[in-house]
Amino acid sequence: MSLKTGLLLVNLGTPDAPETAEVRRYLAEFLSDPRVVDIHPVARWLLLHCIILRLRPARSAAAYRKVWGKDGSPLLHHSRRLESGVADRLAADDVPVALAMRYGNPSIATGIEALRAAGCDRLIVFPLYPQYAASTTGSTVEAVYRNLAERWNMPFVTVVPPFYDDPRFLDVFAAIGGEHLAEFRPDHVLFSFHGLPERHLRKSEERPGHCLHSGCCDHIGPANRNCYRAQCWATARGIAQRLEIPPSKTSVAFQSRLGRTPWIQPYTEQAVQELVGRGVKRLAVFCPAFVADCLETVEEIGMRTKEDFLARGGEDLLLVPSLNADPRWVHAVTEMTKELLPDQRAIDRACERLGVGSRASSL
Repeated sequence: MSLKTGLLLVNLGTPDAPETAEVRRYLAEFLSDPRVVDIHPVARWLLLHCIILRLRPARSAAAYRKVWGKDGSPLLHHSRRLESGVADRLAADDVPVALAMRYGNPSIATGIEALRAAGCDRLIVFPLYPQYAASTTGSTVEAVYRNLAERWNMPFVTVVPPFYDDPRFLDVFAAIGGEHLAEFRPDHVLFSFHGLPERHLRKSEERPGHCLHSGCCDHIGPANRNCYRAQCWATARGIAQRLEIPPSKTSVAFQSRLGRTPWIQPYTEQAVQELVGRGVKRLAVFCPAFVADCLETVEEIGMRTKEDFLARGGEDLLLVPSLNADPRWVHAVTEMTKELLPDQRAIDRACERLGVGSRASSL
């Protein structure tokens, strides 16, 4: 018999409700991950339980309430719709689809169990993070393998690699953005990515000393092939080129920093202030580190950053919607998945020529 393949879509996560207790549970799971807060375990525990979990949950819950809808958080709502759309397109290939969150619900364990219950012995894991970071893609892949390692019967696993420069991803983001820019007519376009501590870049570089220098992100090569910042710049260049926006009208910045240690610069809030000072009145903001709108896009950029921009003299700020469950993105995810589906007929033909049975048919 042939191995049945299932698709596991994984995004970062969301609390179950916009209330302090639920947000505290979510943050405790998220920030306990040593790939997220990569400091000594004792220091991490003290930072989390003596400071962050005492102060941040109430503030974050208030922010979540601003964006929470009848279907829950924007991230979960859009991710569910993406799951449904991709499942419809893969039904003809007999590929079940499940959604999981790295932190919170639905969990990775729940998603894997659903695919196993559907008879899947082969999994395609699709981390929904365009750019690689150890705290997102790396943590997700580790969590998947950790869950599978607890099982006696191990399914075979293929992981979709980072797609920061995949033409299908860039084309859809540019198409959605172009539709909004044509109406908004901005003076400037800012690409705002989620930030990371600078030490994460140092730990990811393949040639020590390469990162965080002038021009280090202009190209991606062996020394920085896993550099999150370099991949962010590549994404921004790819979208801007498709929209034919001149470099003088674009900039890149990094948002959502936490704590006092140095994070990737320039910071989004400072970049916005500088743009106002340069006379920018109509600012459009892309957030292409996220494939679904979430707290960091809708509330942080669409509300707080916009409010600050207007208060400093800006005329209007447009948050360009993310990919969400746009049919073009559903199609792109489906095609990226299909590339990794085994061609069982080709395998059987090759085995027939060699006079041997295929591995799948011998199981």
